[in-house]
Amino acid sequence: MASKDRLSSGFQVNRPLLTGGVVLTGIGSLLGAAGAAMVCAALVTAGRSWMRNLDIPPTALAQRALHEAKVASTAGWEAWRTEHSSPN
Repeated sequence: MASKDRLSSGFQVNRPLLTGGVVLTGIGSLLGAAGAAMVCAALVTAGRSWMRNLDIPPTALAQRALHEAKVASTAGWEAWRTEHSSPN
């Protein structure tokens, strides 16, 4: 045993403690992943419920916002062309 200790150059790891730490870290990681999955499931469920209770569907809101953006873009382009007298 003494010759093994000399060959390890002074750095000795307590293997049972290291093994226990690795096992606990693995278990903690699995529990953390399970907790994150539960949080995601709860948020998705709440989001779906909230979307079902909206008066206007999200697709209608998106279409209206897109239409407003197109109108604003066209108005800005027309104002710029008028200001700069561009024939394009």
